[in-house]
Amino acid sequence: MSQYNFKKITVVPTSKDFVDIVLSKTQRKTPTEVHKQYAIGRIRQFYLKKVKFTQQNFHDKLTAILEDFPKLDDIHPFYADLMNVLYDRDHYKLALGQINTARHLIDNVSKDYSRLIKYADTLYRCKQLKKAALGRMCTIMKRQNQSLTYLEQVRQHLSRLPSIDPNTRTLLVCGFPNVGKSSFMNKVTRADVEVQPYAFTTKSLYVGHMDYRYLRWQVIDTPGILDHSLEERNTIEMQAITALAHLRAAVLYVMDVSEQCGYNLSQQYELFESIKPLFQNKPLLVCANKVDVVPFEELPPHAVEVFSKFEADQVPVIPMSTLTEDGVMKVKTEACDRLLAARVETKVKGRKVNDVMNRLHVALPAQRDDKARPASIPAGVLAKRKGQAAVARKRRVLEREIELEMGDEYILDLQKKWDLKNDDWKQDVIPEIWSGKNIADFIDPEIMEKLEALEREEELREKAGVYDNESSDEDAETRKMRKTAVKIRERRQLLKMEAQERHRLKTRLPRPALKVSRKRLKSEMSNLGVEFNSDSEDEKHFSKTRSRSETRQPLKRQREDSEGAVRSSSRTPRDQSGVRDGKMASKVRKMHKMSQRKMNQFGKQGESDRHIGVKKPKHLFSGKRGSGKTDRR
Repeated sequence: MSQYNFKKITVVPTSKDFVDIVLSKTQRKTPTEVHKQYAIGRIRQFYLKKVKFTQQNFHDKLTAILEDFPKLDDIHPFYADLMNVLYDRDHYKLALGQINTARHLIDNVSKDYSRLIKYADTLYRCKQLKKAALGRMCTIMKRQNQSLTYLEQVRQHLSRLPSIDPNTRTLLVCGFPNVGKSSFMNKVTRADVEVQPYAFTTKSLYVGHMDYRYLRWQVIDTPGILDHSLEERNTIEMQAITALAHLRAAVLYVMDVSEQCGYNLSQQYELFESIKPLFQNKPLLVCANKVDVVPFEELPPHAVEVFSKFEADQVPVIPMSTLTEDGVMKVKTEACDRLLAARVETKVKGRKVNDVMNRLHVALPAQRDDKARPASIPAGVLAKRKGQAAVARKRRVLEREIELEMGDEYILDLQKKWDLKNDDWKQDVIPEIWSGKNIADFIDPEIMEKLEALEREEELREKAGVYDNESSDEDAETRKMRKTAVKIRERRQLLKMEAQERHRLKTRLPRPALKVSRKRLKSEMSNLGVEFNSDSEDEKHFSKTRSRSETRQPLKRQREDSEGAVRSSSRTPRDQSGVRDGKMASKVRKMHKMSQRKMNQFGKQGESDRHIGVKKPKHLFSGKRGSGKTDRR
């Protein structure tokens, strides 16, 4: 492929991270529970799944690395040579080869130990074989640490390279360091290349884009090149040589006529001669830069002699200045036109032109005879043309033009465009338009006179006493009903107020203590047929009331009655109140538990808790599964 997207290459982890990622995934994605009481076939299947899953993860990740990195034999020669200059072709291929070898070794380890696990007869041997298999895989990956580290550095550098299309329309700027290549690129494109007054400011290839004749162009700024042999050139210079050798572009060789770059014109011409073989079959243009310092017409004789050599080789020389932008657009236009012509000429020489030309046919009608056949124009069209020529069409004046002409005195008048029956109505104050109708059309002009006549008639009626005799006398029954209704309303209001007062004063008083005398108690008990002896010891509790503290004492405070039975002095417990016997008490406890069962089943705190928990939460049953088990329920 001619253009490669290096930014999509996945990150290459280190060997330690590689092992941690794969083993962690194996632990998370495979079953984790196995017991010795399982059948041996089930145990073998459990550990086989571990080994094969680990091997597959290693295989997939290593395959992704090998597929993402570009293969030097499959990509464009420009990218292949550029990667050879930047990263060394042999080192790059060796690193990918080691990754490929590691992948095959891990696959073989998995096959060998899977075969051994099939013949293991105990859980312990299966576990040890699995442990050995994963250990050998991790050892193989740890040996690839240097290759993985190198590939990660290559990936980071590749992602920072500019995206260059070797087959599109391209302008390639080259020359000695500090002659103005980056300044020219900043003028003709939207790129922002760093410009400094020292050599080798540009250390890599920079790409900018521009538009010419509605076409997209890319401009490549190359690092400076020095005049010495190819073997002595460093990595920075070799990037420019690679671009010159492989890109089909118009070459702009920039020269510094002021010699402020540190190299005279003779040295710059010698560099041009040394790299001239790279310019074969490419449009070439020489740009004499910095003419603002030394005008091109005032060059010394030795400089004129140098530029005359270019004219002898039929290489055009265009003076320019990137500081004042004189000649920059001319250089851009000339280079683009030459490149377009060269691309058209190349396509014409190709094989595809004949196939295209065979499909094209241009029809040229031939004249039948010498008879003149002028165009026939209808008479109505001719008359209309004459009328238009005689009377110039009156152009409608726009509101914007009136506003510009009047200036501050302009006032927007929205009523002048109203379509009314009478044009005098447009500036009236009262008549307003509502729903396309004039309100003034619905106003009675004699309405004020009619209103005054009504007022006079009303005054006359009042003076004549027309309204004095209109009150009718009520009969006696009606007056009586009115008085009764007033009394009823007053009585209801009083009753309502009394009820509110009673409610406000209503208080809850404690039940008064009953004072029963001995004589009354004895008589009542005798009437009931119960013997009552006032001299017995049981009578003491009638005259003496126990204190609060005594009632709160535990059941230890007991005393025997005359018959020797033990009796508790505390109150009856709440759960035993109203219960006949022990059988009934156990039944009550059982009913209480049954009523609480539904509440406790949903994990409620009490009867008022509305929360209903999920019986089988899905998130707790997802993920790991047992060997051969697929139903999470």
